[in-house]
Amino acid sequence: MTNQMRLFASASLLAVAALGATPALAADIATDAGTTISNTASVAYSVASVPQSAVNSNTASFLVDRKINLLVAASDAVTTTVAPGQTGVVTTFTVHNLSNQTLDFALTASQPSGGSAPNGGTDNFDVTSVLIYADTNTNGQYDSGTDQQITYLDEVTEDASRTVFVVASVPGSQVTSDIAVMYLKATAREGSGASSQGAAITETSGANTAGVDTVFADTTAGPADSTRQGDHSASDDYTVAAAALTVTKSSTIISDPINNTSNPKMIPGAVVEYCVKVANGGGATATNVVITDTLPSDTTFNAGSIIVDGDSSCANGSAGGSESGGVVTAPLSNIASSATRSARFRVTVR
Repeated sequence: MTNQMRLFASASLLAVAALGATPALAADIATDAGTTISNTASVAYSVASVPQSAVNSNTASFLVDRKINLLVAASDAVTTTVAPGQTGVVTTFTVHNLSNQTLDFALTASQPSGGSAPNGGTDNFDVTSVLIYADTNTNGQYDSGTDQQITYLDEVTEDASRTVFVVASVPGSQVTSDIAVMYLKATAREGSGASSQGAAITETSGANTAGVDTVFADTTAGPADSTRQGDHSASDDYTVAAAALTVTKSSTIISDPINNTSNPKMIPGAVVEYCVKVANGGGATATNVVITDTLPSDTTFNAGSIIVDGDSSCANGSAGGSESGGVVTAPLSNIASSATRSARFRVTVR
C-alpha cells in the first residue's frame, strides 16, 4: 500500500468514526426550536496584485424548526408479582423528552385484550382502579400519600426524564400465573408555561416555511402507538402468585369409658381427636392462616388439647389456640407453596 493510499484509508476511518459518533451526541447538542441562526460571508480579492478591501455579504438567517420526539420505557424487564385482591400494585415507567423544546405530555394507561406479555406469558385479565402518579419526591419509588395523581406531565425540559407510576388493584378471583399487561402512552402537547396541560400539537405539512415548523420524529412505535404521531408507549405486566389452600378434616377415636384405649368405640363419653390439615398448592405463601372450627352440639371441648403447627401427618406441633363458646380458633404459621400445616384438638362425646 502506498503512503498516499495509507493516508486516504486513515482519513476514511476517521470520517466514519466521526459519523458514527454523531447520533449519540445529538440529544445533548440539539439547538432549541425557534433559535435564529445567522451568519455572513466575506470575499477577499486583489486588483493588479494589490489587495482590496474585503466585501461582506448580507446576513443570512433562518429559524430552527421544532423536532418532536419522545421515549417511554418500562423501568425494568421484570414482572410485578401481585396477589389476588391486592391494591396499590405498581408498574414504573420513564418518559424522556427527546424534542428540542420544553413540552407537556398527556398520559394514558390502557390494557390489551390478550396477546403476549413483555416479560413472558400471555395477558389474560385486567387490573382495576387504574391511576397514574408522578414521582413527586423523585426517589424512584411509589410513595402513597406523597406522589401526586396526574393525567399529564407539566413542562418537561429538553432531554429530561420523568418517572411515572401506574397504580392499580387486582381482582380477588385471579389465580397463580394470571398475567395483566399495562400500557403507558405519552403524547406531546404544547408547553403551556403554567400548571395546565398545553394544546395538542399538529405537524407542519407542505414545504418549509419562514416560521418555526413542527416535525414529528418518533419513528419507532411502541405497543400502543403509531410512528410519527408525536407519541410513544411502553408496556409492563403484573403476574399473580396466589396461595391455593386445601383444607382436610378428619377424626380419630382415642378412648371410651368402657374399653379405654383398647379398641375404643364412638360411644357417649368417648374422646375423639379432630385433625385439620391445610395444604398450599399455589404459587405464593399463605400468611395469617387461622383455622376456626365450631364444635358439634353433641360434643364438649377438652381444655388444653389444641396443638398447632403440626405437620402433614398431624403430628408434632406445639400448644396454642383457644376455645370460646364452642368455637375453636387455631392460628398457623405461614404456609409456603407446596407445604402443609395442621392443627388438632380433642372433644368428648356427650
